[in-house]
Amino acid sequence: MKTDHLMHIQFTAERSLQEQIREHVIDSIQRGMFGTNALPSCRKMAAMLRVSRNTVVLVYERLVDEGYLYSQERSGYYPTNEARKNRDISVDAPDLADHPANIKPAQFWRKRVKTDLDCQRNVVKETNWQQYPYPFLFAQPEHSLFPLAHWRECGRLAQRSSVIKDWISDSVDCDDPMLVKQLQINVLSKRGITAKPEDILITVGTQNSLYLLADLLVENGTKVGLEDPGYPDARNIFSYHGAEIEPLDVDHQGVKVTQKMASCEYVYTTPSHQVPTNVTMSMDRRNELLESAERNDFIIIEDDFESEVNVLSQPSPALKSLDNNGRVIYVGSLSKSLSPGLRIGFIVADANLIREVRKLRRLMYRHPPSNNQRTCALFISLGHYDSYVRKLKNSYKDKWTLIRKMLEQHMPQCITDETLGGSSFWLRLPKGVKAEIFALKAREMGVLVEPGDVHFMHPERESYAYIRMGFSAIDIAMIPAGIEKLASILEPEHV
Repeated sequence: MKTDHLMHIQFTAERSLQEQIREHVIDSIQRGMFGTNALPSCRKMAAMLRVSRNTVVLVYERLVDEGYLYSQERSGYYPTNEARKNRDISVDAPDLADHPANIKPAQFWRKRVKTDLDCQRNVVKETNWQQYPYPFLFAQPEHSLFPLAHWRECGRLAQRSSVIKDWISDSVDCDDPMLVKQLQINVLSKRGITAKPEDILITVGTQNSLYLLADLLVENGTKVGLEDPGYPDARNIFSYHGAEIEPLDVDHQGVKVTQKMASCEYVYTTPSHQVPTNVTMSMDRRNELLESAERNDFIIIEDDFESEVNVLSQPSPALKSLDNNGRVIYVGSLSKSLSPGLRIGFIVADANLIREVRKLRRLMYRHPPSNNQRTCALFISLGHYDSYVRKLKNSYKDKWTLIRKMLEQHMPQCITDETLGGSSFWLRLPKGVKAEIFALKAREMGVLVEPGDVHFMHPERESYAYIRMGFSAIDIAMIPAGIEKLASILEPEHV
């Protein structure tokens, strides 16, 4: 017996037709649409979906191979008993709407958790930012630049039978040796850093690196010096672990080396591009900071943020490369230079510390996914990473130059210190203009910028408000109109 069902799929360009049809058919089977009856014929399904008959044939045959359908000669394709059995299980599951009305939300959890994370201040981004014409947001990639074909190539190479054995087994607490090697010779070497394999640990990004370090090194009352303004996630991570935060001022050369550091056990800094001002720490300041660390016996945690994208000069050597006393813990990431969604970061430090961090990481997630590590290692080894970074740098340089020109023309009063690049601008609003209100007005005009208050430990004490204007994701053609709209908000009738 056959039944007639109207099938419709709103196809998207991001996925193949076969993939979307297969997913829809499986969902229809599991919702009981066909029961024990035959599915529409290949010709009829193709007509309903307006695709070729061969496309439907390939989908049906694959579903037969996978056990969802069976073919009956001269009759059609039918759902298998196993596929229908899976559907029956889901039917018996309780419906949330049928829960008794007298069940109350549990009130005891708030007393059981260690702390209330709601009190932390974090950067908040619009989830639908891609729908805005002028997304001046930080840390969102320019999707058109990503070398997808090369990444797919590396993914295929990582699936070879001769390679898959390297990562499919349980690696316990070990990292992919190929990725560690590629970081040594093709990433860290460009920052002037020489490290042995035992000095390197792979993490799932900078935040994870900082969390591991805080969990291992910080306890209640540990004094940690943080740049102010600075990176909100670092402040939140160290505060969550009980650290006493010492705010450290920042000027046009980077974090100021003052007597405040003398009482710190750790100093966290972003010397390549200070978060959020983007200033690059001078060589004199780097040497001064290292001397202070040795003199006052504190450890430097160097977050080498956006070191690859200096557009006006060559990058300065990493603090780690200048460290002769083992006082610098280097935290790096491929998130900004490759992909934030990939979640590949790394820590470089004394082997004794790395050994302990590795033990802690094992308790949390053992190691980052080995297949991602190998794909990334191949991507670097084949030269795709360097090529992509050059492409990013050229794109950023063009955008940075245009934005700087437009700011000088339309918003000169908002320009702060001269920077060497990066992927954002740190702008000071006129006195009396609040960042949140400014950002809200901008959003109403289709322009997204980020209020800078979250980067300050005590924003209420600041005389001026700031905004962070990223440019990695916005189309360069949209930049002039976007800045003109921002400038119009600062006109007397809008302030």
